[in-house]
Amino acid sequence: MPRRKVLLLVIAAALAVSVAVGRALIKRQHQQQAGQQAASAAPLPLRLSPGEVLTVQRRALPLGVHVSGVVEALQVASIKSYAAGTLQDLTLREGDSVQAGQVLARVDAADASARLRQAQQEAEAARAQQSIQQRLHSNNEALVAQGFISQTALRTSDANLQAARAQYQSALAQADVARKAVADTVLRSPIAGQVAQRLVNNGERVAVEAKVLEIVDLRQLQLQALLPPADSLQVRVGQQARLRLDGSAQDFAARVVRVSPRADAATRSVAVYLQLLPPSSTDTPVLRPGMFLQGQIDLESGAAQPPLALPLDAVLTDKPQPYVQLVLTTNGQQTIAHRAVTVGARALIDGQAWAAIEGVAEGSQVVASGAGALREGTVVEIAASASAPPPR
Repeated sequence: MPRRKVLLLVIAAALAVSVAVGRALIKRQHQQQAGQQAASAAPLPLRLSPGEVLTVQRRALPLGVHVSGVVEALQVASIKSYAAGTLQDLTLREGDSVQAGQVLARVDAADASARLRQAQQEAEAARAQQSIQQRLHSNNEALVAQGFISQTALRTSDANLQAARAQYQSALAQADVARKAVADTVLRSPIAGQVAQRLVNNGERVAVEAKVLEIVDLRQLQLQALLPPADSLQVRVGQQARLRLDGSAQDFAARVVRVSPRADAATRSVAVYLQLLPPSSTDTPVLRPGMFLQGQIDLESGAAQPPLALPLDAVLTDKPQPYVQLVLTTNGQQTIAHRAVTVGARALIDGQAWAAIEGVAEGSQVVASGAGALREGTVVEIAASASAPPPR
């Protein structure tokens, strides 16, 4: 066989092999693309448990304005020392009860008592001097009447008597000041209450105006809440409130007693003061100043029917407008859609915040907060027990 013919046969065989390999590669690529399209067309659904899906329903909400703040005592007395010296007879500790006027402690009164005795002796000396000048003046008046002394001598005697009287009055005032200094060494409680803080121990030397004890009256407590301007417009004096301590199931009754006439220039918030009502029974826990309470001021509802409501944590706020994650059913497939809503009145029910919403139909299915934020268009699958009619 000629060499040229052999070469042509080899080239033809190589071209045939190349065409076969190319067709195989193209077929495989088409198969891969088809698999990818099939995978993208039918993604695996995200399975949601029944507790992660809520149904939008109408619910009667105890409408109110949410409030929170720290408990304060209306009557607080800081017991200070009005005399410098060594503290004595302080036996009270935090939590001890005291009565109004009760002696709480004393300051060493040795110096003050000595100054009082000195002032009293000086007052006695001034009184004796006044008596002498009084007798001299009376004698001089008789001598003037008999013509034995002149009117000038009588006027001098009268001036000496007036000076003696002034000296006596000044000595009495000094004695009163010394007596007040002795009284200041005794520390008394101006109110009835309990010891909240003890700052000094016996034997310590205290200065003037040094704080020794703090007394609080637990019978009158209040809570100061800062409200946004829009919420403050709904609050009126006399409205009732229900407050709760974190971690406790006990509700505490309160009443709005004052509303600040102005808003804070920095925060634009309005201060509202709620007086905590006395406990209904002796078994009710007693609140203490410094505890943090939260709850709501009850408002009257003028709505003809209950609003559509959802737990407040089901409304997401990571977009410019609040929205919920609706579960929509299209062609037998359930997907997530973000639907903007308007949040209305809020209420606290069994410790959970609820809110009236507008923008979704009654009976719609909404993803609860436990499922987290889902991307719009996510395919989901809901357990049969959480089924509900899809929104139109």
